[in-house]
Amino acid sequence: MDFDFSALSAQDRYRLLTNFIGPRPIALVGTKSLAGHNNAAPMSFFNVFSQEPPLVVLGIQNRGNGDEKDTVANIRRTGEFVVNMVDMALADAMITCSVNFPNDVDELAFAGLTPVPCKRIDVARIGESPCSFECQVERILEYPSRVLIVGEVLEMHVEDHCMDAGRRYVNPETYQPIARLHADNYITSDRQFELKKPKALLPYELAQITPRTNEGAV
Repeated sequence: MDFDFSALSAQDRYRLLTNFIGPRPIALVGTKSLAGHNNAAPMSFFNVFSQEPPLVVLGIQNRGNGDEKDTVANIRRTGEFVVNMVDMALADAMITCSVNFPNDVDELAFAGLTPVPCKRIDVARIGESPCSFECQVERILEYPSRVLIVGEVLEMHVEDHCMDAGRRYVNPETYQPIARLHADNYITSDRQFELKKPKALLPYELAQITPRTNEGAV
């Protein structure tokens, strides 16, 4: 079956996009309110987009009444935010943080999470998160009812047990982030497998990137 997105309602487009593009990683985004309270909100419209420069992107929808969410207001004011990744141990607290609290509520305290000062930005990261990214705003792209916030990663914090002995690669036995599928369904990465490029194709791949200095010669 085919769906003409120009003829669908926003809710139908949301349902189809989020049901079939997944799993989507969850960013538990930390910001600081005007009064200095810790704000945390889970976002599944999130991903990494570049390593040079190191960029992550958040897509944040306005509230149902059209007002911007506290996360967006805080990021606009400070230009800073922290992305905390979520694993099973953090799942219940993450859902708690999804509640639409008043902006004077310290959401980390309410969810029983530990605020830890960041090194490069004036926002608290979550001590229970397996890894966190300190970010400053690189740019904000405006849409009528949504913003795309591009953040440059300044500092990354990783729990020691989440990396291998050489401190270069993730340890898949201990770093198992969860992601959102559709509706209230989530998935964890505890069943991982490897897929390697077939070696027979490597010469072909190299040929595509190796300059041919004798092309055109007679």
